[in-house]
Formats: sequence, structure tokens, C-alpha cells
Amino acid sequence: MENKDLEKKYRPWVITASIAIPLVVAALFGIKIEGVDFSFLPPIYATLNGITAIVLILAVVAIKRGNKNLHQRLVQLAILCSLLFLVGYIAYHITSSSTLYGDTNHDGIRSLEEAEAASGSFLIYICLLVSHIVLSILVIPLVLNTYVKGWLGNVESHRKWAKITFPIWLYVAVSGVVVYLMISPFYG
Repeated sequence: MENKDLEKKYRPWVITASIAIPLVVAALFGIKIEGVDFSFLPPIYATLNGITAIVLILAVVAIKRGNKNLHQRLVQLAILCSLLFLVGYIAYHITSSSTLYGDTNHDGIRSLEEAEAASGSFLIYICLLVSHIVLSILVIPLVLNTYVKGWLGNVESHRKWAKITFPIWLYVAVSGVVVYLMISPFYG
């Protein structure tokens, strides 16, 4: 089977995962499990985002130095870190109340005074959060398509896709850390 035919064979799986993952995550946000305390998870999954960013940069360095095997292992590690992030993120959000940006007294209500105190940084936070969420959905098919092309040895196509995928994936990983750092003072 030729590589293009193999890509066509994997395309339904990429499409299915690209649609299913965001839908499952959205559906799980409607579930709240009481009595489980996963409040320790946000710094862990933020760290996983940071590790993903570092590993992605190392993967680019590895391929630029011609080390294809190391590049492949690093990309697989970045995918694993992203998956572990997602599991931790979901586990936290289905067991915990949402944290309001600016809620300095941690009562779950952002008063007018708290909103005014956080107003300068709130716009930055919201822009980062929204772009992070939107791009985290977009990056799923990009990563999967880029990975399949590389795995099948379609080097030129893989390289073209990677030039788009890498900066978006890196932004998602780094912005996830920044979003965590900005919201962490308001965790109850």
C-alpha cells in the first residue's frame, strides 16, 4: 500500500478523534462528581503543558540536527504529555467548581470591587484563555495529521504540516502555563 493510500486509511481515525475529543471534553464538563478532591491537579497539568513546550522545542532541535529517531520519540512524548494534561484537566474540572478570575476572597463570587481590581489583567487573561481553548481544539487534527504523515514517511508533507502545527501546539502549551499562573492566585 502506498503512503497516500495509508494516509487515506488513517484519515477517518484522525477526523473521528478530532471531533470526538472536544465533544467528549465538552460533555464531561456537564458532569460534577462530588466528594472527590483533585484540587492538587492544576499545577501538575500546567507543568505537563510546560514539559510539552520544552519537548516540542527539543524535537525541532533534534530533527534540525538530523536525529530522526530522537525527534520521533520526543514528539511521541509531547503527545503523551498533552494526553496526560487533558486527563488531569478533565479530572479536575469534573470534580471541582470553576474558579473565577479576580475572586480574591475565594467565595465563588466576583464582587464589583474584585472585578475592578482585576480589570486590567482580566482582559489579558480572557484573550489568552479563549485563544488557548480555540487553538487547543484546532491543534488536535493538526497534530494527528502531522504525526501520521511523519510516521508514514511522507517527509515533505510532514514538514509542511509541521511548520503550521508546531507554532500552534507550542502556543497552546505555553499559553496553558500562563493561564494557570494567572488564575492560580484565585483557587480556593
